[in-house]
Amino acid sequence: MISAVVLVKNNENTLAKTLQSLAFLDDVVVFDNGSSDSSLKIAKSFENVNLILGEFRGFGWSKNKAASYAKHDWILVVDSDEVVDSELARILQSKKLDENCVYKLNFKAFYKDIEVKHCGWNNQKIKRLYNRKKTRYNSNDVHEDIITEGLKCEILGGYMQHYSYDSISQFLQKADHYSTLFAKDNAGKKTSSPCKAFFNAFYSFFRTYVLKKGFLDGYVGLVISVSHAVTNFYKYIKLYEVNKNESINH
Repeated sequence: MISAVVLVKNNENTLAKTLQSLAFLDDVVVFDNGSSDSSLKIAKSFENVNLILGEFRGFGWSKNKAASYAKHDWILVVDSDEVVDSELARILQSKKLDENCVYKLNFKAFYKDIEVKHCGWNNQKIKRLYNRKKTRYNSNDVHEDIITEGLKCEILGGYMQHYSYDSISQFLQKADHYSTLFAKDNAGKKTSSPCKAFFNAFYSFFRTYVLKKGFLDGYVGLVISVSHAVTNFYKYIKLYEVNKNESINH
């Protein structure tokens, strides 16, 4: 038996689709981090949802905390802007799972309802299904990952459809949010400088738009490439500022 874990904060535009795609499971933990929109109302409308009101302490900690409320040991982690397709749902219901294995899922990424076929957003395979008796997420605030030391990995069929952005404003909001988490997570551990921030941003744009053929995705590819550059610039300039402030205080 599998429990799904969904972290939520103000995702009323996508949450219903996410939960509808998880109707085949008897236990879906929705871990809400202070939604002020209709996310709570949407979650309460699904009979298989166990709604938990919790706090956000970075993605690694929060996902582990949410998993602690699950009924079953097998944990499927689903973001509140993702949809399990019918083929993946069928496999999850029928496959005999190995508790010494962490399972990766295939991803399809979308901007609004436009599939992004380049930019490095295609052919993503991400670890999302694990047995909590054997492993857990690391404690990273951002770029969290399931610990696989001593365990096997296997890719499941079907797709997780990721509807991560439905407006350009969301790119800006997430750039600010993720860059702040990155700076906090790496303060005192990594060095940075304005020069490093600039060249990381420049290379990020070049890699996404040219090397990963973002230009073939039209204006969406341009938006994504610029967003990657902006995020990387603010990640390293915020880290520089945090490190500088800490050195002054000490």
